[in-house]
Amino acid sequence: MPAYGFAHLRSRRHHSDVIEYLQRIQATLDPFAGRFVIHGPPAEVVEGIWPGSMVLIEFPGLAEARAWYDSPAYRAILRLRTDHIEGDLLLIEGVAPDYDPAERARKLQTEAEAPLIP
Repeated sequence: MPAYGFAHLRSRRHHSDVIEYLQRIQATLDPFAGRFVIHGPPAEVVEGIWPGSMVLIEFPGLAEARAWYDSPAYRAILRLRTDHIEGDLLLIEGVAPDYDPAERARKLQTEAEAPLIP
């Protein structure tokens, strides 16, 4: 099941370290089959407020996403970004191609109706 590295970057500075980070990051992703899906274009905010930009990187699975983040190659460049860009990064598993939100609603309804056990 695919997994994603999702970053919400609230502030950006075009520091030379950030440029170097961008030049080097793909080489850290390649061994883990990571690929950029979204990389910071302006978003059309249709609900709420979204300060900053978004990055979404897809991996074959959560194990690959974790291995990439913990890899010596990525750790070697991580500070190039974090020293100059304020943001958050999540690793999260995606849903299967046959995911059914109505089934999820049924499970949530069943849980809501179940008596609480002290």
